[in-house]
Amino acid sequence: MRTFQTIRPRILAVALAAALFAFAPAAGMAESKDMIALQSQVSQLIDMVQRLQSTVDSRLGVIQNLVEQSTDNVNRLSAAMDTLQQKIAAQNESLGGKVDSESGQVQSVSDSIDEVKSRLDKLQNTLQSLQTQLQNLQQPAPQMTPGGSGAPPAPGGNGAAMNGPASGNGNGAGDASAAAANAAAAAPPLDDTYQSAIRDFDGAHYQAATSEFQEILQYYPQDDKAGGAQFYLGEIAYRQQDYDNAIKAYNVVLESFPHSSRAPAAQLHKAYALLKLNQRNAAIHELRSLIERHPASPEAMQARSRLNGMGVRIAMR
Repeated sequence: MRTFQTIRPRILAVALAAALFAFAPAAGMAESKDMIALQSQVSQLIDMVQRLQSTVDSRLGVIQNLVEQSTDNVNRLSAAMDTLQQKIAAQNESLGGKVDSESGQVQSVSDSIDEVKSRLDKLQNTLQSLQTQLQNLQQPAPQMTPGGSGAPPAPGGNGAAMNGPASGNGNGAGDASAAAANAAAAAPPLDDTYQSAIRDFDGAHYQAATSEFQEILQYYPQDDKAGGAQFYLGEIAYRQQDYDNAIKAYNVVLESFPHSSRAPAAQLHKAYALLKLNQRNAAIHELRSLIERHPASPEAMQARSRLNGMGVRIAMR
């Protein structure tokens, strides 16, 4: 198109020169047939150039109109994409809030279940104590011997000789028993301490809750509630936005208490903490690992929802 615009003035110049030459009077010569033919050709050439110019102008207008329409369409598409992206971001934020809310509700239900279990354990212990007391009451009283002792005399008749070594062994056993009794007396009651820690946690009394959970870990490290106590230490750090220590506490649950009922929640909340630290790939790894290890758990359902909200494909195995 530019080439034509460059050549067009030259064509017009040639045509004009030919016309001038054609109409110039020839000295001493009559107008010949060749000159007339040349004039006719020049006229045709001028008409063709004018028609070509008109066609080019028309097509240029059409092309310009199409370009403008395409630009408008691209602008509208870009605006629609921006709006769609904003809607998706808003939906992801809303979905994340709903997932966190559902996680809190699941956590509350789990706490209620633990409390019911604790009460059942207490009731069972009470029943066992009552049963023991009934058995003691049903046993007949020991008969007194003629010597006034309720127990038969020791065989061999040498009571002093028998009691000498035994008293020594008895002192050693007594010391061990006393130490065990002292340790048991120093240990706080497991169920009461755990429930008190849960209440302090729910009431945002994190310092008191931390102390109580640490006592459970110290005195009852093999109990299932120890895994719960370690999990809540991570929850306290998470609520205080100390995500690094929260991840460390969750890792202890996953490594030292892998069979704890709190293990799925610990891995889910570890992924949330990683997202708070902008460690997206590590969080995705934890969410996928949770789905593989505990596929039927409520936490796995929340992990799937979170991955879908992030636009991450869940690998099927």
